[in-house]
Amino acid sequence: MGEEAASAERGIPQLLMSNTLVLNGALFLGILALHTLLEDSTLNNNWVSVALLALALALLIKSADVFIEGAKGLAYRAGLPEVVIGLTIVSIGTSLPEILVTSTAAADITPTTQEIGDLAIGGIYGSILVQITLILGVVVAFRGVKVRPSWLKRDGLIMFSSIGLLTFFLFTGDGLSRFEGGVLASLYVVYIYWLLSHRDEILEEELSGGEKVERKLNRTTASYGFMVTSGLLLALFAAHHLVNVASEMAYAFNVPHAVIGTTVSGLGTSLPELTIAFLAAKRSQGVAIGTLIGSNITDPLLSIGIAAMVHPLALTDASFSLTAYIIIPATFVGTGVALIMMRSQYEFKRWEGVVLILIYMIFLAALAAERTGIIAL
Repeated sequence: MGEEAASAERGIPQLLMSNTLVLNGALFLGILALHTLLEDSTLNNNWVSVALLALALALLIKSADVFIEGAKGLAYRAGLPEVVIGLTIVSIGTSLPEILVTSTAAADITPTTQEIGDLAIGGIYGSILVQITLILGVVVAFRGVKVRPSWLKRDGLIMFSSIGLLTFFLFTGDGLSRFEGGVLASLYVVYIYWLLSHRDEILEEELSGGEKVERKLNRTTASYGFMVTSGLLLALFAAHHLVNVASEMAYAFNVPHAVIGTTVSGLGTSLPELTIAFLAAKRSQGVAIGTLIGSNITDPLLSIGIAAMVHPLALTDASFSLTAYIIIPATFVGTGVALIMMRSQYEFKRWEGVVLILIYMIFLAALAAERTGIIAL
């Protein structure tokens, strides 16, 4: 019986011949071809850019689906609870765009380009806000999500505290120093270590309440590992192109760095979380919620912590008021409202998802009002 089960498991050769991997490969090659065409000045770059965005979005969705299946397969084989795999492997993987964007921005800071720090800081707060309002709202609006009390009491509290600690460091002294960045990154390592060392208790709690998830394993460990690696790399590749095209458009309209970081960069780097959380909600609510909460712990601790260790970060006078009086308060309000909704009967209802989306829309309206002078800071 065991030999039959083993022989039924598909390996990497079968995976490479699957329709999903073939489609992902075609989309990848299509994006490379369009990127080459963009360098040809004789073509209509606007239409090529639109096509590039469409292919990148399609690749992001399909590769995220592959990543989810691979991550769940590895989690099952390791005996990890689904919420832990969402809080660790998936959230770290989907936060790689934020880590790369903030670290690259920090490395590019010079005495004459201090405003790049506004992009890094705005990108982190923008990513947190868009994930806890717009992305979570979209997921919940399409499908109500049940919340376990432990997710709120443990991970939700850590998420809110992480944002608070980052804000405290940012507004004390002259910004975020290398030492403070090291403290934030170290706290993240401690959190991950605690999760992994208590995985048996968390798994027992997950299986003891509600519906028990049937754990099917129809691929080899190597196949699941390949799915995680290829899915993540392709998702990051697609997100990179989406962010680049959108950023070039924002710069063309002379938008401030803090606004670009909060909206274009924040939303663009959160696209992996959006697609993975949306697709995961259909199959594993633990992965869906774990991904979003975990990413909002990763960003204010690990992502910005690494960036601050590369170069100290501080807000410039040009973006201080906008960040301090609109962006950061909106992040705390959005996070607080989401946590209150989680506490209400430990279930996200569809109308609550709509409310979260509206909060993000109000935030964008406030940014526009400040930009046009309706709100004076």
